[in-house]
Amino acid sequence: MGQHHARIYAAMKPDVELVGIADTDQSRADEVAHRFGTEAFTDFHPLIEKVQAVSIAVPTRHHHFVGRACLQRGIHALIEKPFAASLVQADDLLATAKTHGVILQVGHVERFNAAIRALHGLNPRPLFIEVHRLGPFSPRTADVGVVLDLMIHDLDIVLNLKGMLPSRVEAVGTPVFSRYEDIATARLEFPDGCVANLTASRITQEKQRKIRLFCNDRYITVDYLRQDVCVFRLKDGHGDAPWMDGDDWLDRVVVERPPLVREEPLKLELDSFVRAVTMGGEPEVTGAKAREAMAVADMIVEDLGLRLARFRASA
Repeated sequence: MGQHHARIYAAMKPDVELVGIADTDQSRADEVAHRFGTEAFTDFHPLIEKVQAVSIAVPTRHHHFVGRACLQRGIHALIEKPFAASLVQADDLLATAKTHGVILQVGHVERFNAAIRALHGLNPRPLFIEVHRLGPFSPRTADVGVVLDLMIHDLDIVLNLKGMLPSRVEAVGTPVFSRYEDIATARLEFPDGCVANLTASRITQEKQRKIRLFCNDRYITVDYLRQDVCVFRLKDGHGDAPWMDGDDWLDRVVVERPPLVREEPLKLELDSFVRAVTMGGEPEVTGAKAREAMAVADMIVEDLGLRLARFRASA
């Protein structure tokens, strides 16, 4: 992800100067720095002596160490998701950012997906939410389980849609290719009666990124990859009419596709970060909001761990 952050920052001239990039792999650092006309570092410490803001796109296990070093120097930081490797680390980063009065944004890039923005504009009140985020295995992200790797995106979206935390969480999952869970399903029950089922897999060959919302008056499907939203509802006045045989029911259903403004989500995310840094105010995805998604992810991982342990004990 770091190379894409660098690409976008480099294109933000003259408002943003890309001072440099840091990568422990010297050849990689040189290659990316040359591509975007900036300086290469193999240690991030000399780099942060020269900057006002950073994107942190390192392995999750290093988020806390690198993030804390930057925040303590009064440097604004955008930390890629997941926020941290644990809630204790996330809380320490939040406290450090508050102490030093700096912006802390977390890279939940799906918030900036045109389809998700359009979904929020529909102001849905779902009774049931179904989410599938599936894809092939990548050793690059195997330092955390699929809940923090992939499902965390949808936890953030669902919590933002609902505006509340779940009252009950149940989950099941298992490792397949790594030491952590590689496939997981979670059921979230909310205080208002809404239920959300989320499935995440990183052992599926075909990519799928979809969320479906079942509302009292409509059914909404969102395809993250295609940046597409489709709304199905009955025509006004047809809700109580008797259904007829044949294909007449098709005439009673309206299919709507709200207009979308499609832009690269990562560019919009970095625009949000730069705007918060230069103009003040909170970024769109604050560290506090990312912490909420992490807290629910923790509950999911704990429950699936307990279930898996009981299953293995009974085998």
